[in-house]
Amino acid sequence: MSDAGQIYAERIKRVQTEMAKRDVDYVFVTPSSDLIYLLGYAAHASERLTLLGIPSDGEPFIVVPQLEAMRLDDRRDLLDIHVWTETESPIKLVAQLVEGGRELKIAVNDQTWAGFLLGLQDEIDAERWQSANEILRELRMVKDAHEIELLRTASRLTDEAWEEFVATTKFAGRTEIEVGRDLHRLLTEKGLEVSFLIAASGPNSASPHYITGERVIQEGEPVLFDFGGRWQHYTSDVTRMVHVGEPSDEYRKVYDIVLRANRAVLEGVKPGMPCEDVDKLARDVITEAGYGEYFIHRVGHGLGLGGHEEPYMVAGNTTPLQVGMTFSDEPGIYLEGKFGVRIEDLLVVTEDGAESLNNASRDIVIVE
Repeated sequence: MSDAGQIYAERIKRVQTEMAKRDVDYVFVTPSSDLIYLLGYAAHASERLTLLGIPSDGEPFIVVPQLEAMRLDDRRDLLDIHVWTETESPIKLVAQLVEGGRELKIAVNDQTWAGFLLGLQDEIDAERWQSANEILRELRMVKDAHEIELLRTASRLTDEAWEEFVATTKFAGRTEIEVGRDLHRLLTEKGLEVSFLIAASGPNSASPHYITGERVIQEGEPVLFDFGGRWQHYTSDVTRMVHVGEPSDEYRKVYDIVLRANRAVLEGVKPGMPCEDVDKLARDVITEAGYGEYFIHRVGHGLGLGGHEEPYMVAGNTTPLQVGMTFSDEPGIYLEGKFGVRIEDLLVVTEDGAESLNNASRDIVIVE
């Protein structure tokens, strides 16, 4: 078995260990980041069912459409592969492979389409159906050294694209879409698959999940860029700002507050700290500066194969930080009708604190 195969075999064994703790007989996983994590297989999500079945004991299986089966040839040492043709029912095939009778407890990953789940429930007379999230989250929240290295590479390439973008791009008089295309091109040239990109100028920067549009960037206003790219399925996520021409005193003040909040998280994170306290590190800085009501989202979310995954850095989440957890550090202040400021880095929890995987300049950047 290859080194990669051993990694996936070990992950499946860990799933089975968690299943035994929770009295679960089968875990079903359909195309998603969960499937990539467990099998290294980026399956095509469509009306044709692909399903990985993991029993609590024994060898896993996968049900796959015939026209995609050859993509799994190098996984035959990991699991049994069951191919279905266009005139067969993949749901009936899954039911035939499941053993245990009416006492079965089956956990299904959260990305499984409702149509597939309803069909499976009609065909398999199980005692209990539940989410597989509580099983899979325990594995995926803590990244191993290989995963962290992939995230490190994704973040480094993203930083490099940003630095080149700032040095070579003209902003004033161009639309958000136009400058966004320039950044998209540079990310692609670095070898990244662009996962998302927001370019929000002027008052649009006060909308945290703004959709890039045709607004023309003006002299004397900021532009917020929130973007990320995938490297071998693992994604970066960073937010940086530029300001076209000299910033106002108000912008400089707000920017400094957000930067201090961002740094407070990096410097304050410790293993064992509840996730909600990470949010508090940034929120206290912004609240004490008088802008607490304008910080309208959590300070961060987990990051890895998914752009948003557990753990979430938000009030009420008492999950303790563990070495190897990765999450965004993205405080923001949003002044509706004026501008918004957000600064975001990807952090990884270390033995004695946290490391930022993003190192592009966080200083105020003045452009033309």
